[in-house]
Amino acid sequence: MVGVVEWTRGTLERFVWRGDAAVPYRTEPWPAPVNYGCLPGTLNPADGAEVDAVWLGAALAVGTRVSAVPSGLLHLADGDHKVVFGPLEDHHGGDLLALLAWFPPERGARLAGAEAAATWLASLSAGT
Repeated sequence: MVGVVEWTRGTLERFVWRGDAAVPYRTEPWPAPVNYGCLPGTLNPADGAEVDAVWLGAALAVGTRVSAVPSGLLHLADGDHKVVFGPLEDHHGGDLLALLAWFPPERGARLAGAEAAATWLASLSAGT
């Protein structure tokens, strides 16, 4: 699965992927706790936009294309789930806690494993 970084960990400047390039989107009030982006060619019915993705670990430049197997799913009550990449066991005390804390309590953020990510992504492909 290939994703694209739209917002570099630790920065305020956020971009959005349009076609084949990242274009400036907005300046956020708080820096991203993880690398944030999307999975081009996918569609999340919860918001009508490409599926969001996060990459744990070191900062990645905006526009970086990352090919990896999902390691988890950030499940949100509103259905706007985020696919997680990177070894979960290496980031249990840092990146994952920061990621979960990034969402307000009413969004019900919780982490599910790789199987949940695969099942959810397959359901999108199947149109369910």
